[in-house]
Amino acid sequence: MMRESLFHSHRKAIASAIYTNRLFHIFVGIITVSTFILIIGLLYTILGKGLPKLSLDFLFTLPNELEAGGGVGPFLFNSFYVLILSLILSLPIGIGAGIFLAEYAPNNRFTEFVRTSVESLASVPSIVFGLFGYVLFVEYVGIGLTIIGAAVTLALLNLPVLARVTEEAIQAVPQDIREASLALGATKSQTILKVVLPAALNGILTGISLVACRAFGESAIIILAGGTSTSGFMWDFNLLSQGGTLPVHLWYVQSEALVPDATEIAQKSAAILVLIVLIISFTVRFPLWIQALITKIKATPRKS
Repeated sequence: MMRESLFHSHRKAIASAIYTNRLFHIFVGIITVSTFILIIGLLYTILGKGLPKLSLDFLFTLPNELEAGGGVGPFLFNSFYVLILSLILSLPIGIGAGIFLAEYAPNNRFTEFVRTSVESLASVPSIVFGLFGYVLFVEYVGIGLTIIGAAVTLALLNLPVLARVTEEAIQAVPQDIREASLALGATKSQTILKVVLPAALNGILTGISLVACRAFGESAIIILAGGTSTSGFMWDFNLLSQGGTLPVHLWYVQSEALVPDATEIAQKSAAILVLIVLIISFTVRFPLWIQALITKIKATPRKS
């Protein structure tokens, strides 16, 4: 009798666990589908209002302060210019710091303090970095609101995120892979460059995609360190020119502009901004998709 009672209670526990598991799957599925629908709805609303009105003239012509028909050429150019400069400055330092913390840094209190500081900086609002950039470049150095000031401040914003993401991606690589490489006679640096980094590439590229998209859409730092305007010329590579970008222009047009077609300019600027962020994310992830596809093809058994 006791065995039968234990058997029935065990079956009830299993049935309850299966029922709970199904409910959880349904709950997670509903949340996932709802989030997906919300994102698609937002993208459709933003792109649907702006993309049909876009033209090459709008992308490459100068803005107009009073008359309708102006473009966003200098602001769009500055967006890419500031983004590229910030990535050139932040990628080597951020990824290098992540490699050092994951592979070389000793496990002591100072290293834990550094990790805590990096995590704290990664969560600091961008407006704080913008104020720091304003104090450093406008007040202390005295060069004013410039492209180089915006780029360096954006690089400082990206550094802690890159360092933390790189460290976590490297730490996720199994230790057995390192030991196998070292057992074959490879040095530690060769193991990191040829074994660990390729294995962690997925996470590192995800971090690069996140910081690149965040930097391209940043506005608070640009307003405080780069300014709200441009030099007024297309393809201006002068680092000391004002560094107003597309997100800043979008804010300005929607809030303070006097042009009669301000709403249309804002809709088209928002569509360009979202589209370019999607393209950046896709471009960074595309090599991984190709690599995964090639690996899958090679792993598929061929029929003789």
